[in-house]
Amino acid sequence: MSYTQDLFEEVEILALYNLDTTQAGIKVHKAAGAHAVAAAERLYKKDLVTQVDGGLLTNLGLEAAEHAQALLRILETP
Repeated sequence: MSYTQDLFEEVEILALYNLDTTQAGIKVHKAAGAHAVAAAERLYKKDLVTQVDGGLLTNLGLEAAEHAQALLRILETP
């Protein structure tokens, strides 16, 4: 599998979600940059978030965000 910059940008968006509650979403503003806006749109098309600009995580999105954030925690450990 090829790991593209697009995938890394999507993981960055998933890492922004607060996993302590399913009712806290995010909104990716255009000021965040074209890459972040495009990543949020791709996550929406993959049915991981409820809105094209972020919104809430879907059930699949919650699972993906949990895994993404766990991986980042492991990799950040010295």
